[in-house]
Amino acid sequence: MANASVPFGFPPRGGSSSFRSFSVGTAVARAALAWIRRDQHAAALERTNFHGRTVTLAGGPALALGATAAAALGAPGGRLSAAIVTAGAVSGAVGLYDDIVGNRPEQKSAKGFAGHLGALREGRVTSGLVKIAGVGAAGLVASSLIGSRRPGRAGRAADVLVGAGVIAGLANLVNLLDLRPGRAIKAGMMIGAPLAVGRGGGLAAGALGASAALLPDDLGEEIMLGDSGANALGALLGVALVARSGPAGRLAALTVLGALTAASEKVSFTKVIRDTPWLRYVDELGRRPPQA
Repeated sequence: MANASVPFGFPPRGGSSSFRSFSVGTAVARAALAWIRRDQHAAALERTNFHGRTVTLAGGPALALGATAAAALGAPGGRLSAAIVTAGAVSGAVGLYDDIVGNRPEQKSAKGFAGHLGALREGRVTSGLVKIAGVGAAGLVASSLIGSRRPGRAGRAADVLVGAGVIAGLANLVNLLDLRPGRAIKAGMMIGAPLAVGRGGGLAAGALGASAALLPDDLGEEIMLGDSGANALGALLGVALVARSGPAGRLAALTVLGALTAASEKVSFTKVIRDTPWLRYVDELGRRPPQA
């Protein structure tokens, strides 16, 4: 049984674990990117970005692989490792499915959650709906593996459900931000930085290492994360957050994520960033000039 004085069984120190996870995430992500780009089917991952440049979605599965492997290595126990692998691998896989299948003409008409549900009512199962269901199921399994310290069965069940919402909600939020080069990775690194400090920091540090390795290529408009990378990054950070939070922390996180998700249906995040000087500065930092 985990030590009751240490949340979720985290070891007393996390510095060396965080550094190891960060390093592994960096190495695996770079190796995975090179391997995927050399594959004979790599051309199927090419897309045109908002500047009209040809980029590859290879960054998505590379980030998912690197971040998941490194975060699992940094987990202090088997159940947390299983939660990491479930959230990262499933979210990355269904995201990649949506990246590929969702590019087909018959899939593009369904936009947003309402659009996917509307297609389902018409008897069509969209790739976006598969992704939503997959990320949600992965979040529920991962949250169940993390568990809860509350004594009552109802309290534990509520903690697991809220935790699942946090994992899926953070996966969705990072994906919503993946509209400009480097934006999703920058957001993920801001969210993950405080989670990589102290006990259990190895969980988030792995995702940060993989993100840091791919950020230059993302900013240089050579790769994009797509749903595969953005969903995996958000889900892994969600696991790290849930693992370090009690009931109040999980509920607060879910409330913020719910509010941001609801706002995204009414307000353009890109417009908000463009109209807010400090957000615009951070968003454009390191990005390739439009005319280059």
